Amino acid sequence: MRVIGLMSGTSYDAIEAAAADLTLDGDTLLLRSLGHLSVPYPDDLRGLIAATLPPATTTTQAVCALDSGIGQAFATAAARALRELCAGAADLVVSHGQTMHHWVEDGVVRGTLQLGQPAWIAEETGLPVVSDLRSRDVAAGGQGAPLVGLTDTLLLRALPGTPAALNLGGIANVTVLAPGVEPLAFDTGPANALLDAAVRHFTGDGTAYDADGRRAAAGQVSPELLRFLLADPYYRRAAPKTTGKEHFHLPYLLRALDAVPTPATDDVLATLTRLTAVTVADACRAHGVTQLVASGGGTRNPVLMRMIGEELPGVPVRRSDDLGLPSDAKEALAFAVLGFLTVHGLPGTHPSATGATRATLLGSITPGLAPLRLPAPVARPPRLLRIV
Repeated sequence: MRVIGLMSGTSYDAIEAAAADLTLDGDTLLLRSLGHLSVPYPDDLRGLIAATLPPATTTTQAVCALDSGIGQAFATAAARALRELCAGAADLVVSHGQTMHHWVEDGVVRGTLQLGQPAWIAEETGLPVVSDLRSRDVAAGGQGAPLVGLTDTLLLRALPGTPAALNLGGIANVTVLAPGVEPLAFDTGPANALLDAAVRHFTGDGTAYDADGRRAAAGQVSPELLRFLLADPYYRRAAPKTTGKEHFHLPYLLRALDAVPTPATDDVLATLTRLTAVTVADACRAHGVTQLVASGGGTRNPVLMRMIGEELPGVPVRRSDDLGLPSDAKEALAFAVLGFLTVHGLPGTHPSATGATRATLLGSITPGLAPLRLPAPVARPPRLLRIV
């Protein structure tokens, strides 16, 4: 089955589209990547997303405009992927949408909202669309995240020791696969979320991020600010756990800087980069990780990657590209896998990874132009992912 996966993360800078041919061969899922592309959000839509994300207040009109606007942007990305990656022939689109709110109270996820109306994608491409992949896990008592955990687990099973997969987006998450126990996945804390917020706030010139970590490299870590940030109770909460920009946002950072003034912008960025490295490393040490496979936009920040290596001496850190899974496309491909499992009647989660009471089928299906015909259900889920 040829599947297009669409993803926009908590950094909301672009829509990542990836296509793959997926085939079940016994207990192995075979994935042949057909390529990926990145489609930036239109400036006005990106501005509306930024103005609506927590802790901002909003209106139902803005939510409606976002649902349509994001859906149309995803439809454009899907049509490009269909044309440029699939030569016009695909079977399914899987859309994560744009997370606008992840509602967590006392460690319990009460709801999650991803916008991007799938009808626009189905109308533009003519293909069926699987969307809203997080809500079913939440309804089953889970965190609804990180949903890359199942794909990570299938990929990590071929590795020795206690491997972990790390995704560095706006929020950092890990999937840990220790011998003899069920997989564990959770958000470790901020990756780019506070860094990007600080850059936008302090530069004031439209700069969106610290390119190549250059400003962090020019700064000095503030031990006092780092200690203050590490005192956040989230880091001591037991996994599985999730967080987002509802918690780690600009006002959160400004409150920290009021408590521990740090006048130099470069020093703030150096400290925030070290915060990500320390919290990722603490999570890995707590679970005995012996090797780390990294992906996501944060892997393009050499200063962050160097700091993670410094915090995890003796633990090899490499990119998922080394295993055949393009780092920039991993999340989009992971959602393609989840949609493939859904239409084959297979669950897309491990309860141990999300905290749900049971593994669930994920998402809702929007038919394309043709009558909806699903594949015959598959009785046994895959145990391994092999890149071909």
